[in-house]
Amino acid sequence: MRGASETLAGRIEFVDMSGFDLAEVGSAATQMLWLRGGFPRAFLADTDDDSFAWRSNFIRTFLERDLPQLGLGPASPALPRLWAMLGHWHGQTLNSAALSRDLGISGHAVRACLDVLTGTYLVRQLPPWYASLAKRQVKAPKVYLRDSGLLHGLLALKGRDELFAHPRIGASWEGFCLEQILQTNRLREAYFWATHAGAEIDLVFPSGGKLYGVEVKWSERPAMTKSLHVALADLELEHVWLVYPGPHRFPLHEKVTALPALEIPKLAAEL
Repeated sequence: MRGASETLAGRIEFVDMSGFDLAEVGSAATQMLWLRGGFPRAFLADTDDDSFAWRSNFIRTFLERDLPQLGLGPASPALPRLWAMLGHWHGQTLNSAALSRDLGISGHAVRACLDVLTGTYLVRQLPPWYASLAKRQVKAPKVYLRDSGLLHGLLALKGRDELFAHPRIGASWEGFCLEQILQTNRLREAYFWATHAGAEIDLVFPSGGKLYGVEVKWSERPAMTKSLHVALADLELEHVWLVYPGPHRFPLHEKVTALPALEIPKLAAEL
């Protein structure tokens, strides 16, 4: 595209290609997809060790080889360190000041590094939803590694046992489910919502003139929370799905449904 001598406006279509998703691999492979991620060679590897080796090599070489080949040279020498730190920041609200202190660079440089990783589809910066409320609302984006397999590579989680014993399993599950929701249901516009008082909801998206929400929980027994009640009332949500790892769908509230992760690809049909 950089070498094109004429404008391509009106003559080009952009198609974002993701890795494998739940609609493609089937519900029986949900945990494998979560552990290994959607890169074909990582997902299709013969063993978890082979998959982990491929992802480790990808993580090691991406900044050194692929970014320069794409014409996106590292925005800062701190980019490799930020890449390594993102595994621990996954699912958290971006705090440029804290990251800049840890990395020894400016907040502007932190944001430039994140923009490079976001532009290459490795990081998702989920923007906040603003409502006309008297409450103080969070205004910084949430940061996620888009591929769960790369997250587990950064955290050195080779197999299911290591993943299930790790303290960040809830954040990993949240990021995986949110990415699958966005990919399989082709949601173009998505946000999160949170207040400084502690109320929040993981995903908010408009559809058909109405506002919907998704909350993700790593729990076999999901239940209504105070935060969900606050989000329903303050945002006037049409419906909320609480995604969890169990096998059954059931109502939690007149406007809240517990949704098994394996049914994520069917969500768009309910809007």
